[in-house]
Amino acid sequence: MGEHYELQGMLDGRSQKAVVTEIAASLRALEIDGVALLQDYPAQSAPPSCAGWVLVPWPNRVADGQWTYDGVPQQLEITEPGNGNALHGLLSGASYRVARRTAASITLAADITSAPGYPFQLATSVGYQLTADGLLVTHSLTNTGSKAAPVAVGAHPFLRMGAVPTEDLKLVINAGAHLEVNDRLNPTGATTAVHGTKHDFRAGQLIREVALDDAWSGVLREPDGSSLHYLEAPDGRQVQLFMDASFGYVQAFTTRVFPSESGPVTAVALEPMTAPADAFNSGEGLRWLAPGETWHLSWGIRYRLP
Repeated sequence: MGEHYELQGMLDGRSQKAVVTEIAASLRALEIDGVALLQDYPAQSAPPSCAGWVLVPWPNRVADGQWTYDGVPQQLEITEPGNGNALHGLLSGASYRVARRTAASITLAADITSAPGYPFQLATSVGYQLTADGLLVTHSLTNTGSKAAPVAVGAHPFLRMGAVPTEDLKLVINAGAHLEVNDRLNPTGATTAVHGTKHDFRAGQLIREVALDDAWSGVLREPDGSSLHYLEAPDGRQVQLFMDASFGYVQAFTTRVFPSESGPVTAVALEPMTAPADAFNSGEGLRWLAPGETWHLSWGIRYRLP
């Protein structure tokens, strides 16, 4: 759990509030004008289902925790024992330190030194900045080692729309291809065009009608390279996930047993990713940072009225 940091602001006549935690730089809460945009959980609980985590230097899974660097086999720690995979990077249990803080923003930092299966060094940070309509999240990764380092970034926010039951929300994913996986949730290497399939969410599908732990590529981009995906309430309000051009993949995960103060509820994570699962083996979406190189990228959450 660690220390909790509360952000507050009043921008363009709207009130904003967010809570970020020390462990995994986890995004725990976000409200605009009192409307909760993230699914909460009991105060003394650890984040369920990776809620709010920052996922560095890889999101999702590395199959068997195994990959090869410069001809040398590497073995990452198995952190998803049920499927035998290395899950969600190296900082999920890390204590981040405060690098900068204002009333409406915070930047947290954590370093990666050589770890089993990842013989590289990174200085990482994540900044959370309240905006008039939500939250901007900015990541920075610098290779502080002497050799090129493979990196990918993701995050795991569980979105909601205030008091509207999540089952009643429509999920829209603006992407044209679905990544096929095996029974251990690792990519098979195949992608399928979504048109005419159950994986076509471009027009939206109700959360109550789907069960997901799926990823999409071929995201539909705006002229600036960004992309947008969202949950929509019956009254037309939207909670949106926007991703800059560095993010080419999006994952959706649903659960019917997310713990809340009132008992289990349905929840949905909408996850920005720069690379899909098992990128250390496929190379898909993987970025190699040269020594001394820094990578900046961003995503965020917006609240839109009809």
